[in-house]
Amino acid sequence: MELTGHTIFIPGATSGIGLALALRLQERGSTVIIGGRRTERLAELAAQHPGLGTVALDVTDPRSIESAARTVRAEHPDLDTLIAMAGIMRAEDWTTSDGLLATAEATVTTNVLGPIRLISAFLDHFVSRGDATIMTVSSGLAFTPLAATPTYNATKAAIHMLSESIRLQLAGTGVRVLELEPPAVRTDLMPGHAENEMAMPLDAFADEVMEILEARDASSLREIQVEAVKVLRYAEVRGDYPQVVEMLNARDPHGKP
Repeated sequence: MELTGHTIFIPGATSGIGLALALRLQERGSTVIIGGRRTERLAELAAQHPGLGTVALDVTDPRSIESAARTVRAEHPDLDTLIAMAGIMRAEDWTTSDGLLATAEATVTTNVLGPIRLISAFLDHFVSRGDATIMTVSSGLAFTPLAATPTYNATKAAIHMLSESIRLQLAGTGVRVLELEPPAVRTDLMPGHAENEMAMPLDAFADEVMEILEARDASSLREIQVEAVKVLRYAEVRGDYPQVVEMLNARDPHGKP
């Protein structure tokens, strides 16, 4: 897959996986615009990485999404790729209702409504181009659950099926739908995640993703899976789902796979 010469918007790329991929895509010759809520962080990244575009964006706010989309479309009419990266992961205790609903609703708003609204904001632009890419971000936990994060697991399962479904509808339009399925990666997605020795180092993950993208024909690529995620992604297919669920949740009862 050719990674040079694209114009790519990545909401949620001020840190972690999003930023790691943004910098690698820029290094390969694409124009990259990142979005995030922290304007001071955006300014810092723009100064550190000349040519990196930025736009203020809160994916939980529909008006912010539409405003950012108007800005990106106006300043980058050749935009051809959206990577809907923003997401949150929070531990929950479903044995009590105390605080549960607020956490679950925030997770759904960010992880499901955010990508849906982002895709909607750019969909007509991409269809009119006839050659564009939408990349969603699910998780290995869409296929094998971590007990500590029920709503997160559910939102990522929703993103997987959303990706599968809109890919069918967009067939023939020239708009490709790719689904990135990360395993546990050492980022600040949850407290302690960055120090989790069982998780994949961020640079190793981002490098492997880039290798997959560069090695595969875009027309045949649907799901981007590093080797580390396949134990979760294909547990049910292999027939060892109960064992993988037990293994995953035995590692850390507090939510660090």
